[in-house]
Amino acid sequence: MGCCDKEEKKSCCPPKAEGDQTRESVEEYYGKVLKTTKDLKTSACTAAGRPPLIIRDAMKKVPNTVMEKFYGCGAPIPMGIKGLNILDLGSGSGRDCYLAAYFAGSEGAVIGVDMTAEQLEVSRAHVAEFSKTIGFEPNLKFLEGFIEKLPKEIPDNSQDLVISNCVVNLSPDKPAVLRESYRVLKEGGEMFFSDVYCDRRLPAAVRKHEVLWGECIAGALYIEDFVREAQKVGFLDPRMMDKSEIIISDPELAEICGNARFYSITYRLFKLPSLETKCEDYGQFAVYKGTIPGSSHNYKLDDHHVLVTNKPFLVCGNTAAMLGEEGKSWLSKHFEIHGDRSVHFGLFDCGGSPPPAPAAAECGPSGGGCC
Repeated sequence: MGCCDKEEKKSCCPPKAEGDQTRESVEEYYGKVLKTTKDLKTSACTAAGRPPLIIRDAMKKVPNTVMEKFYGCGAPIPMGIKGLNILDLGSGSGRDCYLAAYFAGSEGAVIGVDMTAEQLEVSRAHVAEFSKTIGFEPNLKFLEGFIEKLPKEIPDNSQDLVISNCVVNLSPDKPAVLRESYRVLKEGGEMFFSDVYCDRRLPAAVRKHEVLWGECIAGALYIEDFVREAQKVGFLDPRMMDKSEIIISDPELAEICGNARFYSITYRLFKLPSLETKCEDYGQFAVYKGTIPGSSHNYKLDDHHVLVTNKPFLVCGNTAAMLGEEGKSWLSKHFEIHGDRSVHFGLFDCGGSPPPAPAAAECGPSGGGCC
């Protein structure tokens, strides 16, 4: 019997760090406790609304086992990603990796990182079947590792896109996840991810509850703290894409959570050196070309920006950068940016009278730059 066997009353080994205990709890819950989404006690891992039609159609091509074993709170797969390098943090059964690989095509490359052996086994087992279904062999692989310290196979400045689905909240070191994402992203790349957030900082009774950890509730960040952490890393203007409230259906868990309200939110975090902490007005406007699949008539950048195809749209400097100013953003080929930053007109008008220009724009990331 080893010194750390359960039967022993004492152990000669040092106590495990809180982060290690959290990882073990999560690995146990997702690897052995949950069998399908029917076993969940809250809507946290199934909270998002229906994905766009183009994604729903693609989901039909993903093997059933992969779909059944997937737990997520959104559909963080932006369109227009053909040929891109994409990294999925906490890839689980691999659903989002399979979808990303389909849309990235044979010219793109997708890597999924997960720490749970059971989930990795599922994700790796069905790639051949998926290849036959979609008619080409995707550049798709799954690595075992931690999202707080990514495997060495993923170098600096190598990824166009980092995605994640209801996983960052499970990490015991969320700032490290953001730092790693920023490190591996190329300039002009983006972290596009869905996760669980709270309207307040949670008390210890919630944060230490094992089931609530597994259900993606206990690790939920207070929204404003998340924005602060993202800005510290270099993601200066977090943009909220979608938001839906999470329902805790289990009476016992609801009582523990008290008045706290939880949300599934999709955020966009761009790695661009020209971003500012406020949205500034340089008299620029953008024109969407209508070239992103599934968005021929308009393009939704975030919950405050919907650009109609071929219609000029006033933008702040940050939005101009995100859409392709100087050709640095991964989105640049889909937009025309008119004007530069040679003249500054002050803060961008976010909520006052409509600006005298071809199209009015409301600029307002959640907690980030303007509004």
